[in-house]
Amino acid sequence: MKHKPIIFRLLETDKGGRYFLAVILALMVIVPFCNLVVPETSAFHMSTYVVTLVGKYLTYALLAISLDLVWGYLGILSLGHGAFFGLGGYAMGMYLMRQIGDRGVYGHPVLPDFMVFLNYKELPWFWHGFDMFWFAFIMIFFVPGLLAFVFGWLAFRSRVTGVYLSIITQALTYALMLAFFRNNFGFGGNNGLTDFKDILGFDLQSDATRVALFICSGLAVILGYLICKFIVQSRLGSLVTAIRDSEGRVRALGYRDEYIKLFVFVVAAMLAGLAGALYVPQVGIINPGEFSPINSIEMVIWVAIGGRGTLYGAALGAVVVNFAKTYFTAAAPEVWLFMLGGLFVFVTLFLPKGIVGAVKNFASKSGKKIEPDANKANVG
Repeated sequence: MKHKPIIFRLLETDKGGRYFLAVILALMVIVPFCNLVVPETSAFHMSTYVVTLVGKYLTYALLAISLDLVWGYLGILSLGHGAFFGLGGYAMGMYLMRQIGDRGVYGHPVLPDFMVFLNYKELPWFWHGFDMFWFAFIMIFFVPGLLAFVFGWLAFRSRVTGVYLSIITQALTYALMLAFFRNNFGFGGNNGLTDFKDILGFDLQSDATRVALFICSGLAVILGYLICKFIVQSRLGSLVTAIRDSEGRVRALGYRDEYIKLFVFVVAAMLAGLAGALYVPQVGIINPGEFSPINSIEMVIWVAIGGRGTLYGAALGAVVVNFAKTYFTAAAPEVWLFMLGGLFVFVTLFLPKGIVGAVKNFASKSGKKIEPDANKANVG
C-alpha cells in the first residue's frame, strides 16, 4: 500500500487548514487575472494598489503564523517578534538599495544616497555581498535565525519563562529600534531604506512585478503553514505542546526542553524574516519603526483575535485586523487605536479562543462534526 503524500497526511484531519490553503490558492489565481487580464473599465478589474495591499496582508498572515507557532503551541508569549520581521526586511532593503546603483539622487555607483549625504567614504563591511540576490536571500533567514538562536540559547538555558521572558523579548526589539534609529549605525537612521528601483532586474513599479511579488507572498504563506503544520503534527509537536502545558513534567521525563524551544523559536524567527523580506518591496520602504514594541504587541492581538493555536486562525486574525486598520485609519484615524483595543478586550472576554474557536463552538452546538483538537499534548 502506497503512503499518502506528506501534504495530504498533514491536512487529512485539518479541515480548517484545507479551506485556508484553498482560499490562498484561489487568490493567487483570481487576483492576478483581475489585474492583468480584466480590462480597467470592468467592475471586476483589480488595481495594482489593491494587489499590493492584499500582498501586504499575506506577509502579515505569514508573520502571524510564525508567532502562533511560538505562542499558540510552545506557550512563549513573544512581545518582540517584530525584531525578526524587521531584520528580514532590512536584509531585502539592503539588496534593493544596492540595485539602485548610480540612479540615486547623488548618482554614486556604489554608496546609497543616505551614505553620500552622511559623508561615508566607503561602503561598510556588512553591506558587502548584498548586491547579489542569493547572498541577500541567505541573510533573510540567517540574520533573524542567528539572533533567535543566540537570544534563545541564553534565555532558555537560564530557565527564563513566563512574563519575564516576554519582557526580555520586548526589550530586544526596543534595543534594535534605538540602534537602527542612529545615523551612524549604517542603515539610514530614522528615514530607513527606500526609493527602490527594481528587483532581479524587473521594475518594481510595473504591474507584472507587483503580481509576481503577490504570488511569491501567497506561496510563502502556504509553505510557512505547511512547515509549521509538519512541526506541530510530528512527535516533536507533541513535545512542544507538552512543554506549553507542563514544562516541568517534560523535563522530568528526560527531554532537553531548552533544545526543543530553541529549535521552534529559530524556525519561527526565520519565517518572520521571510515575511519581512516580502513586505519591503511591496510597500517600498523599511525603517526602524518596524522594530517598535507596539508593532509586536499588535501581532499578538492578531493571533488572539483569529484563534491562538490554530495557525490558520492566526493568519485570519492578521488579515481581519489589518483590513479594519486600512479602512478605519482613513475613515476615523483618531479613534482607530481605541477600536483596536476595544476589539482585543471584546475577544478576550467573549471569544477567548478567537474567531476560529467561536466558529468551532457554534458548529459543535449545532450538532456538526468538527475536527478533533490538535492542540492537546500526547506525551507518555
